[in-house]
Amino acid sequence: NGLIENTARKRMISDFKESVCSSIHCITNHVKAKLLENTLFGMGNPLLDISAVVDKDFLDKFGLKPNDQILAEDKHKALFEEIVKRNKVEYHAGGSTQNSVKIAQWMIQEPHKVATFFGCIGNDHFGEILKKKAEEAHVDAHYYEQNEEPTGTCAACITGDNRSLVANLAAANCYKKEKHLDLDSNWELVKKAKVYYIAGFFLTVSPESILKVAKHASDNNKIFCMNLSAPFISQFFKEPLMKVMPYVDILFGNETEAATFAKELGFETDDIAEIAKKTQNLPKDNTKRQRVVVFTQGKDDTVATVGETVTMFPVVDIDQNAIVDTNGAGDAFVGGFLSALVQENKLEECIRAGHYAANVIIKRVGCTFPEKPDYQ
Repeated sequence: NGLIENTARKRMISDFKESVCSSIHCITNHVKAKLLENTLFGMGNPLLDISAVVDKDFLDKFGLKPNDQILAEDKHKALFEEIVKRNKVEYHAGGSTQNSVKIAQWMIQEPHKVATFFGCIGNDHFGEILKKKAEEAHVDAHYYEQNEEPTGTCAACITGDNRSLVANLAAANCYKKEKHLDLDSNWELVKKAKVYYIAGFFLTVSPESILKVAKHASDNNKIFCMNLSAPFISQFFKEPLMKVMPYVDILFGNETEAATFAKELGFETDDIAEIAKKTQNLPKDNTKRQRVVVFTQGKDDTVATVGETVTMFPVVDIDQNAIVDTNGAGDAFVGGFLSALVQENKLEECIRAGHYAANVIIKRVGCTFPEKPDYQ
């Protein structure tokens, strides 16, 4: 009898485990099923990142400082041809928005092509590499290809622990709303999305494209996110920025960008929490969603508006010696945040995912990542 009871009990436990596993499988499948292709939409300046180790003579030849970020001038044109002849050249799909959607897709893993990306490239060799790299990152990139300007590139000239960045926007500046965004097949992809993200840099290229996407999101109660991107955006592109602001549901920025934005808008405060609150209260088109403002501060707490309050979120502790390159940290934070947002997580969880992604990226050169995230 004992043997029969024991066998029956084992079978019951086995059946119970199976039903629990089946339920968990159903739940996880349900979560995955919610994530469809093209749920996240990004639009911006696509650049092919080209990294190579160079020597001091190379820097001197092109008048570069070891640690710097500049826009390419005429004297730098030959640099891009010369750097690719170096040994051990690495290529990555880059540019601020493309970095963020690429990281969001990496955090999500599957399904592939949750992230869509629009931007302009040249009909050339670098353009082909960029398409291949976006495909490898499982991003559904639909580029507007033209022949007037070559594909935008960003050369990372590495000497020891330093890297000198030289960006040549070129084709990225040539995006045309009527030739790409307005096409029915492309606009259908925009309509499929539930979350939209555009870095402020794109205000210098096609503010009319941003407005079209932002209004669509607002009219359909979807989530439109934007980034202040750099102090010069608030300083010199304030008018197009403020035209888009009423449609912004989530605004990102760092402490320097926040301070410049506050100064340009006459907030008369340099307190980051107060700046976040005043930014949250700027006029908003879709009143069904309260604006969320998220300001990162490097190793200091991230500041975010949560309902009527401003909350501080500590970043992940890191040994300062483990930091290799903080360049992609902002893009990575946004990417991690968006990966949780498209899965309809709460703000706190989105920030946690953002902090995780930034923590991974700053331990590596460039905006690169391991094969899979180790994130729970």
